[in-house]
Amino acid sequence: GGGARGPAAGWPTGRGGVCMMCTAGGDVAVAELEAAIKAQGETVRKLKAAEDKDKEAIGRAVAELLALKAQLSTGAPPPAAPPPPSASKQGGPSVPQSGGSGGGGDSGNAGQEKKGGGVGGEAAELSEGELFQRRLQKAEALAAAGQLPYAYGYSRTHLSDAFAAEFEHLLAGDVDEKAEVSLCGRVMTKRLFGKLAFLTVQDSSGTFQLYLDKKTLGPDFKLFLDLADAGDFVGASGSVKRTDKGELSVFAHRVQILTKALRPLPDKFKGLSDVNKRYRQRYLDMIVNPHVRQTFATRARITAFIRRYLDGRGFLEIETPSLNSQPGGAEAKPFETHHNALGLNLTLRIATELYLKRLIIGGIDRVYELGRIFRNEGISTRHNPEFTSIELYQAYADYEDMMNLTEELISGAAEAACGSTQLQYQGTPIDLSRPWRRATMAELVMEKVPTFDFYKLRERDGGSDIASAGPALAEAAAAAAAAASAAAAASVEQKRGGTSCR
Repeated sequence: GGGARGPAAGWPTGRGGVCMMCTAGGDVAVAELEAAIKAQGETVRKLKAAEDKDKEAIGRAVAELLALKAQLSTGAPPPAAPPPPSASKQGGPSVPQSGGSGGGGDSGNAGQEKKGGGVGGEAAELSEGELFQRRLQKAEALAAAGQLPYAYGYSRTHLSDAFAAEFEHLLAGDVDEKAEVSLCGRVMTKRLFGKLAFLTVQDSSGTFQLYLDKKTLGPDFKLFLDLADAGDFVGASGSVKRTDKGELSVFAHRVQILTKALRPLPDKFKGLSDVNKRYRQRYLDMIVNPHVRQTFATRARITAFIRRYLDGRGFLEIETPSLNSQPGGAEAKPFETHHNALGLNLTLRIATELYLKRLIIGGIDRVYELGRIFRNEGISTRHNPEFTSIELYQAYADYEDMMNLTEELISGAAEAACGSTQLQYQGTPIDLSRPWRRATMAELVMEKVPTFDFYKLRERDGGSDIASAGPALAEAAAAAAAAASAAAAASVEQKRGGTSCR
């Protein structure tokens, strides 16, 4: 078929059948390349015109044709084509293949994948541009083989967590032949062992393993492994097997590539450690750091609970304008924009407060908005100029009512998102259970600065003690500074003595 290299495929060869285009450093006459392309194109046409179409051979032939065309346009040696078929297909001696029998994905990476595979392993051999072209050729080979490289849909029966729970009872080595499951997800690793292959696939709830057997899959076994890479989305259906090592697996009877990834995933060992890239390309962060997806899910549960809580207490969520003619409701620098149709300068809102208060005036007794706020100020990993806030207003309620609502809202959100009000944050235990301690600001200040009493600032005798409080404030500030300085000095002395005190 079209998978053989040498004269039969139109490739100029030297002694021992070695490809001249590879050994001569790419210095091949244009006429020879054009002749090779013409011959390979004729091979593809013949394969497609045959009554008994061999999709595997067509895919390899198309990949080699694209490689020849790429060499003609760039002058560079072609990337290695997928390995040729075995002796049983060609009637001759089998050709050694990198990565063992059964194919091995991208050339240069097959050996690594056989040893364990992994995210981004192919990047060790090829540049990003070369990887892109190689994967694009594989997508075209899929199409030439009659498969959609970007499928419209796939019907699955289980997510990975439900799959693991339902078949937890299977013992090592057992196969449930009566089970019929279909799962799909992103390939994270690919491991080849002769006529067997194992793929770790990730979906939204976790990971599962695909168990591929050449005897069961037939020709699709090699075609799939030749064209599938880490990062691709795949689907598989079949029975359920727990391997001898105890790994629950989908014993694939049918397998297909659903989406061909054109760019490799980050290296599985180095991971995605660049903080800037993690924040700018959150999708990559979520792929290689599954706990990040959990953070998004937790946040969604929090916002869902807030809405349920307030809706259940008669509050209306009303969306107020994001474009304001004049910023208000807070002290912040706004983002400025221009309305072309009205010829009007506008700003993005810096708070939702003013419009919500107008709704109270209009007769809506309980109102809130969970929405985006925009403030054109500093930025860091902990401070975003665009953020979400919630403001709520309730008629006929005082600050005691708001205190109760706040306690119930936050403790309830903790229960809904984390299952408990007893939390740990960066090693510090936090108890959000009710009731919370309640204290005035004056009481809290007096706890830290006993020499100063805010209550002395109250107006009396028609005047005010605010002016006379200046010396007391200065004295309290000096005392606090002296205490802080003494504490810092004590900390330094402790460290010099071989201990650390904070």
